[in-house]
Amino acid sequence: MTTPIRPEFELIADWIQPNSHVLDLGCGDGKLLTYLRDHSNVSGYGMEIDPIKNIKALEAGVNVIQSDLNSHDICDYFDKDSFDYVIMTQALQVVSRPDILLDDMLAVGKQCIITFPNFGHWRMRLQLLWNGRMPETDTLPYHWYDTPNIHMCTFNDFEDLCAAKNIEVVDRTVVNSNHQTTLGMKLLPNWLGEVALYKVQRKI
Repeated sequence: MTTPIRPEFELIADWIQPNSHVLDLGCGDGKLLTYLRDHSNVSGYGMEIDPIKNIKALEAGVNVIQSDLNSHDICDYFDKDSFDYVIMTQALQVVSRPDILLDDMLAVGKQCIITFPNFGHWRMRLQLLWNGRMPETDTLPYHWYDTPNIHMCTFNDFEDLCAAKNIEVVDRTVVNSNHQTTLGMKLLPNWLGEVALYKVQRKI
């Protein structure tokens, strides 16, 4: 029986070519890599800071390295273009220097797949405008004082960073908290989208 995976992982899996070599940053217990291995013959590595999750990933047969993404040591472990894809889900906003990490990801990977919540969603804007307090939503449920998110951004912010770094957006999917999309999200992604999935690469 196939173990269900997060809807976000299903969307990512649709972007991964069979027989690819993948690095999953913040891989947790290795569920995404396990799914890709079993369904698309994908090989690769995970990097995860939590030792308990590392053990679970190893038990699932995933090659995992215990590492803090803030240490910027990806390039110490892997050579340039070692991977077809480098994946990072829901972690861009929690690392200390997302701009440097993005450079490292594109150094060891040909393409990167990144997901993160949108601080420009209309509910965020409305809460801040009317309440004068940091917003809390289903996708960002934390209080300002206990949130792990230290670099909140909008989709426009991320695309500006890509433009400044000469990075090409190959594909983008914008969804709500249930990982479903609508025509409105396609027309006004930065207003109506709650989560984005980006596939990016260096411009040739």
